[in-house]
Amino acid sequence: MWEEKDNKLTRTFEFSDFVTAFGFMTRVAIAAEKIDHHPNWSNVYNKVVIELTTHDAGNIVTDNDRKLAKIIDGLV
Repeated sequence: MWEEKDNKLTRTFEFSDFVTAFGFMTRVAIAAEKIDHHPNWSNVYNKVVIELTTHDAGNIVTDNDRKLAKIIDGLV
């Protein structure tokens, strides 16, 4: 589940291994590029932490963040 905190939508995804986590990140990158809205994220082995906020709007959560979150949910 996405958590809205400190003007960000945040979610941690856990996968079976690094390759699966990296594949997920690749799918997210392609989707994000298509809508020109990019996540802040980190990856350590099988975990991917994603934070969504709109920098151009003053680092707040906007409809663009909610749209990307919904797209990401569909990629899991």
